[in-house]
Amino acid sequence: MNAPLYNAEILRLAAEIPHAERLPDPMGSSEKRSAICGSRVTVDVDLDEAGRVGAVGMLVRACALGQASSSLLAGAAVGRTPGELAEARDALAAWLAGSGDAPDWPGLGVFEPARAHSARHPSIRLAFEAAAEAAAKARDR
Repeated sequence: MNAPLYNAEILRLAAEIPHAERLPDPMGSSEKRSAICGSRVTVDVDLDEAGRVGAVGMLVRACALGQASSSLLAGAAVGRTPGELAEARDALAAWLAGSGDAPDWPGLGVFEPARAHSARHPSIRLAFEAAAEAAAKARDR
């Protein structure tokens, strides 16, 4: 039997997004949208003096899968480098597409049932795409 696409953990994550407010003057910011479903995620990033994410802020207007992914991203982004965020973005995309191992990011296994639903992949990737781009902008600033 297939696991349900929307389960209690997905819904819990969607309801509890950390850092769910925009930063007042971010070093880097990026908004990503899914053309398939209209989900939208904006991520703001400040880097610390070591070049790691020191603060993250988000505005999430997405389906439950996009909200859950945003929650997982925000919960573990602080302390990561822009390169680590880019690696997580790429690993998530490959894993969802069936061409890579599960990403080394806390909690992403919750999306295992969504791997068979390619139309859901863009909303799951939004937060990771926006965070990687925002961190790169902050680094290059």
